[in-house]
Amino acid sequence: MKSETFLRTKIRAMLGGATMAVLLLAAASAARADDAANVLKSMTDYLSNQKTLSASFDSDIEVITPELQKIQFASSGQMKLSRPDKLRVRRTGGYADVELVYDGKTISVYGNNAKSYVQADLPGTVDQMIDALQARSGVGLPGTDLLFSDAFDVMMASVLDGEHIGLGVVDGVECEHLAFRGPDTDWQIWIETGAKPVPRKYVITSKTLAGAPQYTLRIRDWKTDAFTDADTFVFKPPAGVTKVDLDSSDMAEFDELPPGTPSGAKK
Repeated sequence: MKSETFLRTKIRAMLGGATMAVLLLAAASAARADDAANVLKSMTDYLSNQKTLSASFDSDIEVITPELQKIQFASSGQMKLSRPDKLRVRRTGGYADVELVYDGKTISVYGNNAKSYVQADLPGTVDQMIDALQARSGVGLPGTDLLFSDAFDVMMASVLDGEHIGLGVVDGVECEHLAFRGPDTDWQIWIETGAKPVPRKYVITSKTLAGAPQYTLRIRDWKTDAFTDADTFVFKPPAGVTKVDLDSSDMAEFDELPPGTPSGAKK
């Protein structure tokens, strides 16, 4: 009888301990998710509060071939932003040398390799321009969510859960490493520690394509100085270039991937 009582007591203790462990794990998981969201919010608040921003970046986009081989294409560029309605981005890769200029009224995209450019009237803010550009092109523009004035809401819109992984080092800079999961994509971001919580690395992983291709963005040389050049956001077509329509075959020269390449990870 005593042995049965002892056994029941031991089982209750084990069950109680297991329940407590589950509760503690759940609480820890919730705490990590809250911590991840708070760190991300500090970054987006810092970026959105800056009147002007400039940075340089390196990007890698992966594609999966029909033979299931993973190929990575690399490019580099620079970004200049003046809120709320001016943006200039230059991206140079092995297959495209493209510059986008937006002055709050007109968007201009110039392909140096194609020696042609497209223009469209698009009055509004940088946020509205990015939304319109994505809607017209039908493709995602990975990394542009960092530029939105409401970047936190945009980035967290489809997040299922998040976790503060810990510390990491990117290009010699100590960063907070965060990981988030969504229905179609998972993404990670490394945010500089200290008074200037800027993003240093951003990785987007597609879960809907075999091989889980990734888009990786490394950002450096962040500056918040005002732009002194009055022509920073003025597009001046180089001599001898041609203006083309959005449906022109020349638009293929504007892509960072060579023609015929299957699209890779895009958020």
